[in-house]
Amino acid sequence: MGRQWLHAKRAIVNLKKGQVVGKLVKEITVAAKLGGGDPAGNARLFAVLEKARKASVTRDAIERAIAKGTGVGGDKSALEHLAFEGYAPHKVPVIVEVYTDNHQRTAPEIRNLFKAGVLGAAHSNKFLFDHVGLVEAHHADTKTDLEAAAIEAGANDFEPLTHAQNDDIPEGHIGARFITERTAVHAVSTWLKQNGWAVVTAEIGYLPKTYPELDEAARASVGEFLQELEDHDDVQRVWAAVK
Repeated sequence: MGRQWLHAKRAIVNLKKGQVVGKLVKEITVAAKLGGGDPAGNARLFAVLEKARKASVTRDAIERAIAKGTGVGGDKSALEHLAFEGYAPHKVPVIVEVYTDNHQRTAPEIRNLFKAGVLGAAHSNKFLFDHVGLVEAHHADTKTDLEAAAIEAGANDFEPLTHAQNDDIPEGHIGARFITERTAVHAVSTWLKQNGWAVVTAEIGYLPKTYPELDEAARASVGEFLQELEDHDDVQRVWAAVK
């Protein structure tokens, strides 16, 4: 029985790794499609390439994804962007970003996930979020002044970020999420890289304006629902008003 459990555990780990790689490849395609194939001039692509290398995505897969995104060689990306608005259990607002090559398949699947969640439902709620640029980065010098870095980089605001909140932030490093204008993501990322920061995320996303009060049981229920959304192959980002 123990050996069967071990095989099952390995299968789950391999499945999760396959999902991570698939999402990273898709994100590379989207980043290249939106900002071009040169990471030096595309902060979003630069950041996802760093994640892809850490996840051992092969060089061939990376090059194919960039080529598909930029349309090099005739293999153009057919990915469509969809955004679903709704509520997790306990009336927690959620926005789900999807990239799919078949919206007729994906849209009903996402709606069904909302319906299956306890009190989960699909409703308009973007007015509960700020649509902003987000740059997450870390620095080896833990005495770095985050506020000064945000000001000099041209960010509007910042939030400290720890390894527990984002495992791309190494333990022993100081981390931060820099909140920017949507048009300033590349400029902020560039300044940070030039000043000793390692950028791990550079994208346009959604920040909740307020957070519902949740007890531990409610938080667990919401977490399970959000994980189901995250596990869908076409889901790239889940933005939720939960800390």
